[in-house]
Amino acid sequence: MSVPAWGQDQVDGAENEKVLASPLLPPIIVTGLPESMGDSAYSATDIAMDSSQTVENALRNIPGLQQFRRSDARSANPTSQGITLRGLGGNASSRALLILDGVPQADPFGGWVAWPGYDALALSSARITRGGGSGANGQGAISGTIELFSDDIGDLIELGAAYGSRNSVDADLIIGRELGQGQLTISANYARGDGFIPIIEGQRGSVDRQAEYEQAGIAVRFVAPLSDNTELQANVRAFTDDRERGFEFSDNHNDGADASIHLVNRSETGWQWSALAYVQIRNFDVSFGGVANDRNSVNRVFEQFNVPSTGLGARFEVRPPVGDNIELRIGGDWRRTEGTTNENFFFADNDTPRRSRRAGGNTATYGGFVEASLQASDALVLTGGGRLDFWSIDDGFRKEIELINPFPGSVRTDVQFANRSGTEFTGRGGFAYDIADKLTFRGAAYLGWRLPTLNELFRPFRVGPDATAANELLEPERIKGAELGLDWKSDNISIGLTAFYNELDNAVANVTLDSGPGLFPGVGFVSGAGVFRQRQNLDNITSKGIEIDTEFDLSKLVENLSIRAAYAYVDAEVNSSGAAAGVDGLRPAQIPKHNASASVRWQQADGTGAAVSLRYIGSQFEDDQNSRSLDNALTINGRLGFAVNESLLVEGRVENLFDTRIETAISSNGIVERAFPRTFWIGLRAKIE
Repeated sequence: MSVPAWGQDQVDGAENEKVLASPLLPPIIVTGLPESMGDSAYSATDIAMDSSQTVENALRNIPGLQQFRRSDARSANPTSQGITLRGLGGNASSRALLILDGVPQADPFGGWVAWPGYDALALSSARITRGGGSGANGQGAISGTIELFSDDIGDLIELGAAYGSRNSVDADLIIGRELGQGQLTISANYARGDGFIPIIEGQRGSVDRQAEYEQAGIAVRFVAPLSDNTELQANVRAFTDDRERGFEFSDNHNDGADASIHLVNRSETGWQWSALAYVQIRNFDVSFGGVANDRNSVNRVFEQFNVPSTGLGARFEVRPPVGDNIELRIGGDWRRTEGTTNENFFFADNDTPRRSRRAGGNTATYGGFVEASLQASDALVLTGGGRLDFWSIDDGFRKEIELINPFPGSVRTDVQFANRSGTEFTGRGGFAYDIADKLTFRGAAYLGWRLPTLNELFRPFRVGPDATAANELLEPERIKGAELGLDWKSDNISIGLTAFYNELDNAVANVTLDSGPGLFPGVGFVSGAGVFRQRQNLDNITSKGIEIDTEFDLSKLVENLSIRAAYAYVDAEVNSSGAAAGVDGLRPAQIPKHNASASVRWQQADGTGAAVSLRYIGSQFEDDQNSRSLDNALTINGRLGFAVNESLLVEGRVENLFDTRIETAISSNGIVERAFPRTFWIGLRAKIE
């Protein structure tokens, strides 16, 4: 859930939180400390959220921002939904740091993002900062940082419900109440659908069926002032997510709960500070089915029936009053993750596994940062900082047990992996120079890093007949990069142009090592239709390109009319040797060269309006060996809204208007999956103030 589609005026009641004005956007609510002076040196895009689309799909309109798969949370496997920027993907774990009101959001076990859990939130906006090395937000910002900001809506009750193609239902509720000087917000969502058949027509067999989904979430947020300058923010949320991949034994379930407490002091003249503590609890289970080449039979081949994980963390920051033209940020953070995968495999029949496996461990990072910004002149801002992190990977293990005759209970493998630890120094610096009244020249350079996830270290997985093994010896990824950009901003025009270069050392990738049939370590039997891969550190991935982001407020021509267009070009290449020498010089998997979006929006304050958006994604390779290509795709979405009165809105929407085939995966035997087909929605929204 996000800001109601027909009104942005709710933010006017946000007395306690920092509101940033923009000539082309509704006010952006910043829930932590005020925007840093040095942020102007980095490439950033702000977008407003609205209830006409999910958080996941709203972010997809930012060129260069992508997930590992093109499909969304209604049909993708949840373990494939990591998020990245600037062509630094090729892996299902996130290489962009996603944070919600200052809290890191990556799954503590796998680093992917449980997107249905965010649709229950009352969000005002998102800020996408491209480039690594975000010292103040902790490790993990290899390709950039994506910040989600909660909304405070005052006294309001709003209910929305929509019915769509294939018996789809989407409903949400938001209740806001001012309690004394505080603000209580309760929000919830529910979505379900019969789904579509992911396998393209012409390749389907008798096993293929519609991929059903059902998802729900609830969130409670309370914000209250403790003094004139200090504010308490408390958040609790929970979600559940059930999906199927379109055939028997392909179901998966994901659920979680989060809680955080955030204290923020925004003194105008003295010390500013913030302190944050949070907990994440996650669990998922997933089943894998092996489909025959003719797609007329399927057998269970793998089952991860219980994968619990926990993330704990804390962060603090202080900004001492060091002068009107100087800003100093000092702070530190700590994060611990632990998790275990419980698996059954080598099935004698669809209900009787021959062998079980338990594997897992824990990781920890803790570090500190210092960042300073200087208003060197009326036209020039300089910024720079660094951080030092300590990391550890502890208590890793893998144990395999025979479950049936002739040796039930016998231990096949019992390995305790050696504990590992290390230190990482990273930092970033940049400048912003106002060449003219509305034109800014900026530049930045940065170093960043990411610790491999428990998933990459310890959990194998399968996609169709292909199997990928984990690797407990993976090293941290490290990024170095630089960018130069120009920004033009006036009352009705915003244009940003950025050129960048990145080099990602030790990039974790799924490397093809052999083809089936055969028995392979860590995954077991792979059929003749499949390939065997293992997660490995590549020498590096280089990525260079350009990003263009524009927005035009055409209200002088037509009131409330705006246009947004953006484009990203990415030239990425793998450099590798040793066991991965076969992919040297190739493009990373799942990385398109071209990505573009455009939207035209006309909307009145009462919600009456229309919007059309286009999104283009270029061709990309499914696999690391660049042997399977996913076609490019152009999709068009639309929305029409009509306000019956101040309290009732009728809305119609369409996704993928021309039913474009968006290819999301190609198996080693040539079977093609697609993303969501054309979908129509009709709905009502009602609010009581």
